[in-house]
Amino acid sequence: MSVKDTFLDLISYPTNSDPTTGVTPSTPGQKVLGAHIVDLMKGMGIEDAYMSDTGYVYGTIPATAEGRKTVGFIAHMDTYGGVCGENIRPQVIENYDGGDIKLGESGLTLSPADFPSLKGQTGKTLITTDGTTLLGGDDKAGVAEILCAAKELLEEKKPHGTIKLGFTPDEEIGQGADHFDVKGFGCDFAYTVDGGHLGELEYENFNAAAAVVEVSGLSIHTGSAKGKLVNSMEIAMEFVGMLPQEQKPQYTEGYEGFIHLDGITGDVEKTKMEFILRDHDAKLFDEKKKVMEAAAAYLNAKYPTKPVKVTLTDSYRNMKEQILPHWEVIETMEKAMRANGVEPFAIPIRGGTDGARLSYMGLPCPNICTGGANAHGKLEYVVAEDMETIKDILKTAAELAE
Repeated sequence: MSVKDTFLDLISYPTNSDPTTGVTPSTPGQKVLGAHIVDLMKGMGIEDAYMSDTGYVYGTIPATAEGRKTVGFIAHMDTYGGVCGENIRPQVIENYDGGDIKLGESGLTLSPADFPSLKGQTGKTLITTDGTTLLGGDDKAGVAEILCAAKELLEEKKPHGTIKLGFTPDEEIGQGADHFDVKGFGCDFAYTVDGGHLGELEYENFNAAAAVVEVSGLSIHTGSAKGKLVNSMEIAMEFVGMLPQEQKPQYTEGYEGFIHLDGITGDVEKTKMEFILRDHDAKLFDEKKKVMEAAAAYLNAKYPTKPVKVTLTDSYRNMKEQILPHWEVIETMEKAMRANGVEPFAIPIRGGTDGARLSYMGLPCPNICTGGANAHGKLEYVVAEDMETIKDILKTAAELAE
């Protein structure tokens, strides 16, 4: 099958991940898709293809040349859980005319006026949603590209070293590397195929942390509350007001980090806030943590009940410092892209990938494009021709890994 047909097959499997279940994988559909991928791999001749108990899929393409490095290709099977990912009804727009695309009967329109990247896709085949679900290009486009590259590598038998394939669950909830068998994977380096537009090559990502702020109050009947009532919700709002407003994500871009209030629940007696902290620069990242702690210290000094507790937990770190000592990983991919007529461009990831954590687990693992755009929403689309090109780039990178 073509990459397009493989992709359309993969998105028929619902695999939204869910951070609340406490199991791995977090949703049963991911194992259903994993079993299907194992069948596809075995069908193309990958004899050792298997799925672990925790839903990770692995397989090996044996070397056809001696003395070459072992390279890995990794993509994740789950999709973002904040938008429906079931009963996906894709639209295949052939020979795109450069205009607005009506997304089914949803009332939504994909327009180059809103998304200028569409202007460069005239004449290509676009796959969109019908406006009722996400598409799943993040990251089933990556899965499809790796599978199709593997099939052709096996058929063509050009010289290359051992190639390892890995497909992970739960990347979207930050758990994709939790049970990844780096030692068993046995690669010198790898690439996650989990980016966006054709040519993207990413080796910088945010340092990331989660902050839970718990505020305690005291409820007293409002008729006799003077001097006694402590409203945790009001103190929580005071805490938020003390944070640097210009560091909200809606005011930042590029290398600029942010502090984002991601969730809040509460009443008079107890309010809980969940924040995410992000910055590419390690020093600025630490300063954001100190801002949170300083706000809590100020409020605990102001109120005798010392109502504020902040718990900070690091999530992942910028992979750049792990990639720089292995710069040949970047150079290999740059050569592979150029050999296929694509000029690579590096952009900082305003988020994280499995590769960020894997890089700190001993597997240098930058990220490359998938040919998709507008992930995590109903306006998501992928470009079929770009997916085919990325498939070819993966093949070339495998052959160049010496």
